[in-house]
Amino acid sequence: MIEIVNLTKRYGSFTALDNLNLSIEKGTVFGVVGPNGAGKSTTFSILATLLAPTEGTAYVNGFDVTKDPKKVRKQIGYMPDFFGVYDQFKASEYLDFYGASYGLSAAERKALIPQLLELVNLSHKKDSYVDLLSRGMKQRLCLARCLIHDPEVLILDEPASGLDPRARIEMRDILKELKTMGKTILISSHILPELAEICDELGVIENGNLVASGSVSVIHQQLQANKILNVTVMNETEMAAAFFEDDPQVAEVLRDEKDSRTIHFAYSGTDEEQAALLSKAVQAGLLIIDFSQKKTDLEDIFLEITKGDE
Repeated sequence: MIEIVNLTKRYGSFTALDNLNLSIEKGTVFGVVGPNGAGKSTTFSILATLLAPTEGTAYVNGFDVTKDPKKVRKQIGYMPDFFGVYDQFKASEYLDFYGASYGLSAAERKALIPQLLELVNLSHKKDSYVDLLSRGMKQRLCLARCLIHDPEVLILDEPASGLDPRARIEMRDILKELKTMGKTILISSHILPELAEICDELGVIENGNLVASGSVSVIHQQLQANKILNVTVMNETEMAAAFFEDDPQVAEVLRDEKDSRTIHFAYSGTDEEQAALLSKAVQAGLLIIDFSQKKTDLEDIFLEITKGDE
């Protein structure tokens, strides 16, 4: 459904996108994460035919974004990271305006607009002026606008940006509903737990490069080269530290700042090797109270790999 091939965008000597390649199947919800300036919005703008690439290209439902922009625009609903609403319109008038712009007849618009307002939970605001709506309501109205021509692909750039917790939950529930409708959704966000909940696949962009992609479990595997093990012993901390430091798959051993009996270290071995390490430690006479792997969520891993330049 979406195919990105060697996509590159330069601004003078600055490279915003560097030979990006990505394939997204029909019906997939694909989340793109990355720090500010990583290239997320640049990628989305190119897919929306608003920005020309320096090299490479991209295809949406088989149409080339550089050669067939008009056909691409019929395939997509694009929601940028700013509202783009007209304050002088009522909510229903705003959708009617865009429906007419896409060539929908008056009868089609009359039937469709109430359905879209219901989908985004704005039926009770149909006669309210846009400038009187809350930020969350405006963003949901923008999402309804993206759906007015029933596109197969939705490109949503930070749709939950600036929303309070309740508004984020409402936006997430709407996206889940669109997912059940079979829409192909490309979405960017800084809120990784929410992306992980609604997305089939994730991609991490850093400095214009795709550094990892795949399912949530695959992302964990790609980004987390080492496990962090916690070991708590009865009283022989120095002995334990010396024992584990001798293992070639153990990185620097650190003492816990709060518990003098606990040490931490990165471990690159397999699960089987980890079990063998524990067995050897017991055989060496260490009185181990706890031997466990630190639970690392996506945000921890993301922050580690996207440290970037300060």
